[in-house]
Amino acid sequence: MEEQINLRLSQVEIWKRIFLMLLFAVIITIVRWLAWAVILLQLFFTLISGEKNSHILSFGRGLAIYDYHLLLFLTFGTDVLPFPFSPWAMQANLTSPDEK
Repeated sequence: MEEQINLRLSQVEIWKRIFLMLLFAVIITIVRWLAWAVILLQLFFTLISGEKNSHILSFGRGLAIYDYHLLLFLTFGTDVLPFPFSPWAMQANLTSPDEK
């Protein structure tokens, strides 16, 4: 058992994944703060004009999908790397590593 753990810890792929997870953990924190800014901006715009701003709405949707991709990667739900390693305009559905 201990040999298997040592073997896994010596693999470069696991350390690469750990590094990327730490990087994306920082990015998801920034994304969440940015999402709150979008929420408040849309609320303010709606209060002032009485309508939703389509540009803010579009940006918010893209941000929500990006957040979803970050969470999937961080929770091992997918091996697909989020932006900037993949296109920004990815779809909301991804295949899990088990579905390959």
